[in-house]
This record gives sequence, structure tokens and C-alpha cells, in this order.
Amino acid sequence: MSARDRALLALERRSWAGPGAKERAIREELGISPVRFYQQLNALIDDERALREDPVTVNRLRRVRDARRGRR
Repeated sequence: MSARDRALLALERRSWAGPGAKERAIREELGISPVRFYQQLNALIDDERALREDPVTVNRLRRVRDARRGRR
């Protein structure tokens, strides 16, 4: 996994104080838009290397995604 991939997971793992804090951190720390962050994160959670790196975060994100797909 690249350092960028690890940074995506690390940012997603953190808790956020209020509305807009996460989006601001995405722009400031990663230098990308929130939309791009979520696109990259969504692709990353299908990578087995990401699962080995951070199983708690990846499994949580997979559950959330699967639940959303199930409601459609």
C-alpha cells in the first residue's frame, strides 16, 4: 500500500468534532476534494492490502456500503 492509501485510511479512522471538519481536513491534509477522497476510499476498501492494514476501518466501511446497496 502506498503512503497515500495509508493517509486515506488514517483520516477516515479519526472522529470529527463538528460539521465540515472532516471535509476541511481532507482539503488541507490530502490536498484533494471530498468527492475525490470518497472515490479513492471506496476503491481502496476493495483492496485486500487495505484490509490487512486496517481491518476495523475497512470492515466498517464495507458494512456501511453493503447496507446502502441493500436499501436501493
